[in-house]
Amino acid sequence: MKKNENELTWKDLEIGLIVTEPGSTREYRTGDWRSQLPRYDFAKCIKCGLCKLYCPEGCIKENADGYFEANMFWCKGCGICAKECPTGVISMAEEEE
Repeated sequence: MKKNENELTWKDLEIGLIVTEPGSTREYRTGDWRSQLPRYDFAKCIKCGLCKLYCPEGCIKENADGYFEANMFWCKGCGICAKECPTGVISMAEEEE
Protein backbone atom coordinates (compact mmCIF):
# COMPACT_ATOMS: atom_id res chain seq x y z
CA MET A 1 0.00 0.00 0.00
CA LYS A 2 1.38 3.40 -1.01
CA LYS A 3 1.60 6.09 1.62
CA ASN A 4 1.86 8.78 -1.03
CA GLU A 5 2.07 8.93 -4.83
CA ASN A 6 5.91 9.06 -4.93
CA GLU A 7 6.49 5.97 -2.77
CA LEU A 8 6.97 2.58 -4.50
CA THR A 9 5.94 -0.79 -3.12
CA TRP A 10 7.25 -4.25 -3.99
CA LYS A 11 4.52 -4.55 -6.60
CA ASP A 12 6.12 -1.66 -8.50
CA LEU A 13 9.45 -3.50 -9.01
CA GLU A 14 10.56 -4.02 -12.59
CA ILE A 15 10.22 -7.42 -14.25
CA GLY A 16 13.42 -9.47 -13.94
CA LEU A 17 14.27 -8.35 -10.43
CA ILE A 18 14.66 -11.32 -8.10
CA VAL A 19 12.58 -11.17 -4.96
CA THR A 20 13.04 -14.09 -2.58
CA GLU A 21 11.01 -15.54 0.20
CA PRO A 22 12.38 -15.47 3.76
CA GLY A 23 14.84 -18.31 4.37
CA SER A 24 15.41 -19.00 0.67
CA THR A 25 19.04 -17.84 0.58
CA ARG A 26 20.22 -21.42 1.22
CA GLU A 27 19.21 -22.15 -2.37
CA TYR A 28 21.70 -19.68 -3.88
CA ARG A 29 25.18 -20.94 -4.70
CA THR A 30 27.22 -18.09 -3.21
CA GLY A 31 30.43 -20.07 -3.74
CA ASP A 32 30.30 -19.08 -7.39
CA TRP A 33 31.32 -15.54 -6.39
CA ARG A 34 34.78 -16.40 -5.11
CA SER A 35 38.11 -15.94 -6.83
CA GLN A 36 40.08 -17.83 -4.16
CA LEU A 37 39.36 -20.96 -2.18
CA PRO A 38 40.78 -22.54 0.97
CA ARG A 39 43.28 -25.39 0.74
CA TYR A 40 43.93 -27.59 3.79
CA ASP A 41 47.04 -29.28 5.20
CA PHE A 42 45.37 -31.47 7.82
CA ALA A 43 48.76 -32.78 9.03
CA LYS A 44 49.12 -29.45 10.90
CA CYS A 45 45.52 -29.32 12.16
CA ILE A 46 44.89 -29.40 15.92
CA LYS A 47 41.08 -29.53 15.40
CA CYS A 48 40.52 -26.32 17.37
CA GLY A 49 37.56 -25.19 15.24
CA LEU A 50 38.58 -21.52 15.10
CA CYS A 51 38.08 -21.54 11.33
CA LYS A 52 34.45 -22.56 11.87
CA LEU A 53 33.98 -19.98 14.60
CA TYR A 54 35.22 -17.08 12.46
CA CYS A 55 33.66 -18.07 9.12
CA PRO A 56 31.16 -15.29 8.27
CA GLU A 57 29.15 -17.64 6.04
CA GLY A 58 28.95 -20.49 8.53
CA CYS A 59 29.96 -22.87 5.76
CA ILE A 60 32.76 -24.65 7.65
CA LYS A 61 31.70 -27.94 9.17
CA GLU A 62 33.43 -30.78 10.99
CA ASN A 63 33.99 -33.83 8.79
CA ALA A 64 33.89 -37.50 9.85
CA ASP A 65 37.59 -37.38 10.86
CA GLY A 66 37.10 -34.38 13.15
CA TYR A 67 38.76 -31.89 10.81
CA PHE A 68 37.01 -28.74 9.68
CA GLU A 69 36.53 -27.81 6.04
CA ALA A 70 34.42 -25.41 4.02
CA ASN A 71 31.46 -26.37 1.91
CA MET A 72 32.39 -24.97 -1.50
CA PHE A 73 28.71 -24.46 -2.36
CA TRP A 74 28.66 -21.45 0.00
CA CYS A 75 32.33 -20.51 0.59
CA LYS A 76 33.02 -17.05 -0.85
CA GLY A 77 36.79 -17.29 -0.48
CA CYS A 78 37.14 -14.37 1.93
CA GLY A 79 40.22 -15.92 3.61
CA ILE A 80 39.16 -15.16 7.18
CA CYS A 81 39.50 -18.85 8.08
CA ALA A 82 43.11 -18.83 6.85
CA LYS A 83 43.95 -15.66 8.78
CA GLU A 84 42.47 -16.99 12.02
CA CYS A 85 43.99 -20.50 11.84
CA PRO A 86 46.70 -20.59 14.54
CA THR A 87 48.68 -23.43 12.93
CA GLY A 88 48.60 -22.40 9.26
CA VAL A 89 46.49 -25.34 8.13
CA ILE A 90 44.53 -23.22 5.68
CA SER A 91 46.02 -21.33 2.75
CA MET A 92 44.14 -19.51 0.04
CA ALA A 93 44.61 -20.53 -3.60
CA GLU A 94 43.37 -19.00 -6.83
CA GLU A 95 40.13 -20.50 -8.08
CA GLU A 96 40.63 -22.40 -11.34
CA GLU A 97 38.02 -22.23 -14.07
